[in-house]
Amino acid sequence: MLIIDVKNADSLDRALKQYKKKFEKTKVLRELRNRKQFTKPSVKRRQEVLKAIYVEQMDF
Repeated sequence: MLIIDVKNADSLDRALKQYKKKFEKTKVLRELRNRKQFTKPSVKRRQEVLKAIYVEQMDF
């Protein structure tokens, strides 16, 4: 459970923004999306390698 300290002077928008930021840092949504479908370890590794190659080429 996420706990947000809200002072009386803070607005609701600011509290909501803090909540969204904390929620994003927990990576719950990303984990749910990853668990929706299974990807084989070999496929996952291949994607990592392709991404690394792409990033390497971006430097030049």
